[in-house]
Amino acid sequence: MERRRAAAQAGQGGARPRHSSKGRSGAGGARPRHSSKGRSGAGGARPRHSSKGRSGAGRKAAPVRAAAALPSGRPRSGRARGCASPQERAEPPSGAGLPGELGRRCWLALRCERLPREPEAPAENPSPGALVAKSEEPLVESEARGDPPAPFLDGQRYYEQGLYKEALKQFEKIQDTDFQAMYQLGVMYYDGLGTKKDPGRGVEYMNKILNSDSPEASHLKFAAAYNLGRAYYEGCGVKPSAEEAERLWLIAADDGNPKASVKAQSTLGMLYSMPFLKDMKKAFFWHSEACENGNLESKGALGIMYLYGQGTRRNTKAALEYLREATELGNTYAQGHLVEYYYTRKFYSKAAALAKRATANEDISMLAKVTDCHPTYLAKGAAMAAFYLARCLQLGRGTEKNQQAAKTYYSKACYLDPVVASHLELAANLGRI
Repeated sequence: MERRRAAAQAGQGGARPRHSSKGRSGAGGARPRHSSKGRSGAGGARPRHSSKGRSGAGRKAAPVRAAAALPSGRPRSGRARGCASPQERAEPPSGAGLPGELGRRCWLALRCERLPREPEAPAENPSPGALVAKSEEPLVESEARGDPPAPFLDGQRYYEQGLYKEALKQFEKIQDTDFQAMYQLGVMYYDGLGTKKDPGRGVEYMNKILNSDSPEASHLKFAAAYNLGRAYYEGCGVKPSAEEAERLWLIAADDGNPKASVKAQSTLGMLYSMPFLKDMKKAFFWHSEACENGNLESKGALGIMYLYGQGTRRNTKAALEYLREATELGNTYAQGHLVEYYYTRKFYSKAAALAKRATANEDISMLAKVTDCHPTYLAKGAAMAAFYLARCLQLGRGTEKNQQAAKTYYSKACYLDPVVASHLELAANLGRI
């Protein structure tokens, strides 16, 4: 009996696991590489991770296309693998679990991967911002250093400034000889930046990069594979196929390689949280990999998984550390869950103060651009914070009563996410919050 009690306490209240990248390799060997077949997590060791990281008809049709392409052999209902039953784990009053966890939230609003750096020669292939700065230098000096051709530098400068039509002209001049220009054209045609949307053409450019044998295309292959996976997931430019999207994202993620597509690693974490492909141990593994490689969205997701015991044992201390770190870096989805935690544990002053910060920034689109997090889930977190702040103001919990301000924040929560607001309203009516 004492041994069982000690084990249960270690799982719920223990310190957050600390793992350095060196410790991932085991006792003294190199880190083992796993194939996609070995990722089920059913009998393997727990994944290691570090805390340090670096309305319209078209929208309604897209989820339907993706749903039509669901793999036939996947479990669609019942208890998920690696996930505790509802009786064994707590659920958030907001109903806002992990991205993709609930059926009505299964549609992921994806964006293309940003232009990657070339890892083999970072000094000669700098970040997009550095390219913009260099493009303003005299052409003779640029050519003497062996920098990319002027059309690409000009195009990248226009692209960073949002002048997409001008960028398109520059990239098209060198599309047959410059893979970076080809990559940017693929993104622009797929998303309709500076030109009419042509997903098929965007897919064509990405396939050229992925299938190229040129060394100049090597650093772009992981990002191209991620973008192609997005196309198959959304059914844009290609026939929708969730299985093909999964296959391409696994290629792009490269078993957690930090030089691969970290966005693909995080997306796989969300994919395996979805109802038709639910495997929470895989979701935990991929969010761990992405978090270690600096992905902010996965950092928040890990906090939620630890908090509610999804894909791993509950560990409140680890959960709070992840949620606080993600909050400080601008992840309002994590911030909303942290507000919910404080409120439900009756730390009303903390909940109210944190909720005020979470609702201060109303520009969700800009926040999503800065943090590279999904705007849908940033809005959900802000809605959670707004509702709990309204509750504090209405009841005078942790702050002075202010009925007018409470009405304002209730309205704001409904505007940001009506579903989350509805869940919380029901919880309030039932006396749960």
